[in-house]
Parts: sequence; C-alpha cells; structure tokens
Amino acid sequence: MNLIYNSEHYSVVEFGAQAGMETMRFGGYEILDKPARRETFIAGPLAEAFRQHVRELIASEPSVEDVDEFLSGYGSLMGQPVVLH
Repeated sequence: MNLIYNSEHYSVVEFGAQAGMETMRFGGYEILDKPARRETFIAGPLAEAFRQHVRELIASEPSVEDVDEFLSGYGSLMGQPVVLH
C-alpha cells in the first residue's frame, strides 16, 4: 500500500500486484473523493488502464487542478461511502 497522490480534494492509494489473485494481477487503486466522502477501489484491467492514463498525465507536468479534474472522471464509480470510526 502506497499513498501516491493527496490533495485537498482527492487521495489515491496504490496496492501492488499480487501473484495468484487474478483481480490483483495489475495491482489496484483506491480513489477517495474527500469532499463527497466517497471512494472506489479499482483492480484488474481498469487498474492497468488507470496506471497508463496517470503516466500520460504525469508526462504533461499537470497542476494539482489538472490531476483533480482527471480523478473527478472516476466519480461515477465512487459509490462507497467513507465511514470514520
């Protein structure tokens, strides 16, 4: 588990690939929308596509606003409420 992005609005945690687990073959990512208090976990081919899009985004030397806008595109997947204990 590795925190790879953290802004006022979003946080992204990367989980490494795990041998023997098909859904984790490419690793996975937890994306948290802080203001909405929602999150999602993506794995498998979607995680690989996310990784590739992030590489392309980083190559363009984005601002925090650019990265947050990119992450907002995953908003429709963020159905899991964040509950603090």
